[in-house]
Amino acid sequence: MADKNFLPRLSWAILITLLYLFLLAPIIIVFIISFDTRQYLAFPPESLSFGSYVKVFHNAKFVSAFWRSLAIGAVVGVVAVSAGMLLSLSLVRYRFRGRGAVNFLILAPFLVPHIVLAVGIMLVIAPIGLLDSYPGIVLAHLGITIPYTVRTITMSLTAVDARVEEAARVHGASPLMVFWRITLPLVRPGLVAGGVIAFLISFDEATISLFIVSVKASTLPTEIYHYLEHSTDPQIAALSVILILISVVVVIGVERLIGLRKAL
Repeated sequence: MADKNFLPRLSWAILITLLYLFLLAPIIIVFIISFDTRQYLAFPPESLSFGSYVKVFHNAKFVSAFWRSLAIGAVVGVVAVSAGMLLSLSLVRYRFRGRGAVNFLILAPFLVPHIVLAVGIMLVIAPIGLLDSYPGIVLAHLGITIPYTVRTITMSLTAVDARVEEAARVHGASPLMVFWRITLPLVRPGLVAGGVIAFLISFDEATISLFIVSVKASTLPTEIYHYLEHSTDPQIAALSVILILISVVVVIGVERLIGLRKAL
């Protein structure tokens, strides 16, 4: 029986390995190119060095844009989680007229291409003078990240037994205490997952940012885009590898803190 199952298992193992290689091939090629010494992108590399990584860390525009994107992502993550918590509570714990319509509107950005969202957000924030400003970038990123936080927090709230909250209220706890001592700790995995997702989306968002910023404000993705308009060298590959590693570190951090499956 074991011999009969060996070939099917081997076939599935080979198929899955090939599938993973196909999905990871672009990342692997970018990783290899990032060590090339030539001043243009080509594969395979002629010779290998860490020169491109050194240039990235000495590129003032990339470094300053990195810290700006980091700060914007952190603000977006905190605000998106706070707004997502309030929206999720209202959708899960209360029944009101138009609840289905509100839920659809919150999740509608999942169905709309980013290029369409970018044009719509630009037309909304331009009349109020927030175009090409960091508050405008934050508002634009909130428009695409709040649906993710609402989704993750709603899943966590749905898994919480409402009778636990009712028992606390019966024993004299105020609504604020119930929220702070009971609800919030129980949905913490959803809050962390939503915040991490919001941060990563904001940090990597390029399409919408290109419509919002131009001269006065910029993020790392927009700086990369402007850099590519004039030159294509292994610096871009090295910077891409660094960004991938940051995302991997964040995901591993979530896994270590609360467990990725529990968070999602």
